[in-house]
Amino acid sequence: DLNMAKHNNNLERINYLNSIDCAEKDIVRRSADWSETRPEWGLARNAAFIVAPRQLTKNIDLEGRCFLHSYDWSKDEDGTLLETILTAPMVVAQWINTQYLFSTIDNVAYGSGSKITHNVAGKIGVMQGNASDLMHGLPLQSVMSHDEKSFHEPQRLLTVVYAPREIISELVEKHDVLKTLFFNEWVHLVAIDPRSHLFYKLEKTNTWSVIK
Repeated sequence: DLNMAKHNNNLERINYLNSIDCAEKDIVRRSADWSETRPEWGLARNAAFIVAPRQLTKNIDLEGRCFLHSYDWSKDEDGTLLETILTAPMVVAQWINTQYLFSTIDNVAYGSGSKITHNVAGKIGVMQGNASDLMHGLPLQSVMSHDEKSFHEPQRLLTVVYAPREIISELVEKHDVLKTLFFNEWVHLVAIDPRSHLFYKLEKTNTWSVIK
């Protein structure tokens, strides 16, 4: 259930914190200390978007790094449902992935620095202290484990789809947003053929190459 999932998630993530020996007795003190902003790692380390039946991944430890979208291609022979998935939730996943990517690579230019010294500016961004360039990316606490080490692993999104390649190719050809993301390699697309169970990578020419 949800409470058990929360408990297990907390046990897994506590290992990433710098000090766990005194975590329990310090939790009240830290919750009231403005200088001890808590990390916000809910979407950090995101790496992939998987469109497939749940049984395909249920026995794999994905380490909380994948967006999962349940999908059964045999009930969607014309690709209508897949079209919605690729042009809506997958695009949102790419937005998230790109924001984390650039905020980690250069937090000054594309992120927003530490939350401790944030000042909201006109509901369009934040500033550091009383004078800085306008900043609008993620804060350090969302992508770093400490000052010198990133927690998020910056990489472009991998999308895995369990469906026939011909259906996927038709949808890509139909939508400019998909061509932009896939052919410019902002998103890498891999198809798992449900009949042969082979893996294929989409190339820039809307053709497929077998992954061996």
